[in-house]
Amino acid sequence: MNLLKSLAAVSSLTMLSRVLGFVRDTLIARIFGAGVASDAWVVAFKLPNLLRRIFAEGAFSQAFVPILAEYKTQQGDEAARTFVAYVSGLLTLVLALVTLLGILAAPWIVWISAPGFADEVDRFGLTVDLLQVTFPYILLISLSSLAGAILNTWNRFSVPAFVPTLLNVSMILFMLFLAPYFDPPIMALAWAVLVGGLLQLLYQLPHLKKIGMLVLPRLSLRDTGVWRVLKQMGPAIFGVSVSQISLIINTIFASFLVAGSVSWMYYADRLMELPSGVLGVALGTILLPALSKTYASANREDYSQLLDWGLRLCFLLVLPAALALAVLAEPLTVSLFQYGKFTASDADMTQRALIAYSVGLLGITLIKILAPGFYAQQNIRTPVKIAVVSLLATQLMNVLFVFVIPLAHAGLALSISLAACLNAGLLYWQLRKGGLYQPQAGWWVFLGKLLLALLSMVAVLLLVMHFMPPWADDGMLMRLLRLVALVAVGGLVYFGVLLLLGFRLRDFARRAAQ
Repeated sequence: MNLLKSLAAVSSLTMLSRVLGFVRDTLIARIFGAGVASDAWVVAFKLPNLLRRIFAEGAFSQAFVPILAEYKTQQGDEAARTFVAYVSGLLTLVLALVTLLGILAAPWIVWISAPGFADEVDRFGLTVDLLQVTFPYILLISLSSLAGAILNTWNRFSVPAFVPTLLNVSMILFMLFLAPYFDPPIMALAWAVLVGGLLQLLYQLPHLKKIGMLVLPRLSLRDTGVWRVLKQMGPAIFGVSVSQISLIINTIFASFLVAGSVSWMYYADRLMELPSGVLGVALGTILLPALSKTYASANREDYSQLLDWGLRLCFLLVLPAALALAVLAEPLTVSLFQYGKFTASDADMTQRALIAYSVGLLGITLIKILAPGFYAQQNIRTPVKIAVVSLLATQLMNVLFVFVIPLAHAGLALSISLAACLNAGLLYWQLRKGGLYQPQAGWWVFLGKLLLALLSMVAVLLLVMHFMPPWADDGMLMRLLRLVALVAVGGLVYFGVLLLLGFRLRDFARRAAQ
């Protein structure tokens, strides 16, 4: 399996999903603006999304994929099928109970996660209504993530990478055609999430059948594989929860700031997640099964080389993205969001948060590469301990940047960024300390060439922007065309300089075991 080709396929499909996500968010900004309804929606959607990351893409995947890869590598497909049946049975039961409790406890959940809403009856009530409709999404998306984890282990990366587009398509269609039939109209988004989650699950079932892994869920608490997953999930849930708790605390801080703060951070986060998702998530998705199989076969040299490959690609692709987010903050926010009820002031506030988020983009992406280095060993405790340190650092910086240095919502974003850099640094240090990763030769020359290309890109972007008219002067189509032109120019300069310095695509080609 060619990992570079797999990365290109996953990144392309993730990019499609992110582009549709921006279309979705642009419509939300245009139709609902940044106020009571949008704040309620952000909080209501964030909570089931949080549980999705904890139970599905987070703790569950970290515990499940390495053990599934071990079953596949050492015991064969039949044992893996039985293992999947027992795990899916337990996951379905647990998440059905979590979903039911979530619907019943929605008012208390909103009160805990956004206490600033409690003084406004309308905003609080709307958030509760939205949450009760969206909460079953956790069950659907978790089962979908289970299917995706299995397909990834069988190197069928494209299917799980495509399914997020179905959620975005559902939300776009509901907003454009069904929102007027809901009271209030923003309730259309909640029902769209439910439909999107169902579509994501159903789409993957035929592909599971093709690889012989479509099995009926069965419940067995005596199976040793299930207990191994449960044992790993304990610290994994805690570890993933730490990062999500940090986001909740940031939402609590933001709920006490001026109206719109939650939304400004959300829109900036969406822009930051484009490179983070397209590059970081794609690399992490591909690396975890590959590292797990390599570790299970006791090939430590290949294991270290896989990590080195991922780290070099991360620096190569994420550093220009991080600088571009900061330099192009105004073009991005004005072109994508400043329409309808989303005002120039909203765009300015979003820019501030985006620049703060760009500081931590490299750290956030490195975590997605370095953490699988531990998960593949079925070592979840080390990343958990590091996550706790990062959580404490985030909250100390929140106090500093909100109350001592009054940066408001941008301070909250900066706290997340700096803590992500700390997290990545500690993960790297532990991998080196344990002798699990040995950098390959040529890193300093590699970084020097990147620096020259980055300086060239930033200089050209600033020069071109200096001669452009104000971004708010044009209509949506012209703004988007100008933005695309800027991104294209920056990309051409960056990769053109690297080409002149001797970079070749074939140098990053790498194969992994099936």
